[in-house]
Amino acid sequence: MKGVKEGVAVVTGAGSGIGRQSALRFAEEGASVVVADIFEDGGNETVEMIQEKEGKATFIRTDVTEQEDVDQMVQEAIDQYGRLDFAHNNAGVEGDSVLLAEHSEENWDQVIGVNLKGVWRCMKREIPEMLKQGKGSIVNTASISGLTGSGGSPYVASKHGVIGLTRKATLDYADENIRINAVCPGVIDTPMVQRAGEADPEMMEQITAGVPAGRLGTPEEIAQAVVWLCSDDSSFVMGHPLTIDGGLTVQ
Repeated sequence: MKGVKEGVAVVTGAGSGIGRQSALRFAEEGASVVVADIFEDGGNETVEMIQEKEGKATFIRTDVTEQEDVDQMVQEAIDQYGRLDFAHNNAGVEGDSVLLAEHSEENWDQVIGVNLKGVWRCMKREIPEMLKQGKGSIVNTASISGLTGSGGSPYVASKHGVIGLTRKATLDYADENIRINAVCPGVIDTPMVQRAGEADPEMMEQITAGVPAGRLGTPEEIAQAVVWLCSDDSSFVMGHPLTIDGGLTVQ
């Protein structure tokens, strides 16, 4: 894709699922990648997968609820590769699947802290580096739960927040040549969805049957969109929540 080769990307939650495939896709396009994840085994495995294909990648353990970790993640990109061109702020947790009044404050704070405040923390540190070099592109992972009321209440609130934050950041920095967009995945075959399927196989069968495409999405399909949104091929796309859901939300 145009403009990605020889760039530098950071990807959070890159130890599995969508984040892993995003990191791999950036590397396939010739970018150097900082693989960030709270889980070291998964993050190091992603780096190994990239390096096996002669790509450039480095792992840094990152908890997006800790500003110091996020600062170190971005600094790793600068120290290792000299700049920061792209960011995929993807780390997320699903939280408990209970009714609104049954959520504990601890669960609420964890989901909002990772999914929403974590995205804010990342952009807070990424954007100043992009301002220094006069350009950059950021993609935040929202969800179709950011467009509908489907899911646990803190998850839905956090993903609606990611879309709002993406739109506001776009207005703040569009004239600085920094593009910020979001992806809104539907039901994707990731470890998070697999856990839900194991907990309630019948529910998962019903959800899959309700997707017009007749199947779950793949992490690779989301990653392809992420890298396209970061590339010069999408140069006039700003503040957009791109829905990738096999037609689920058009019903």
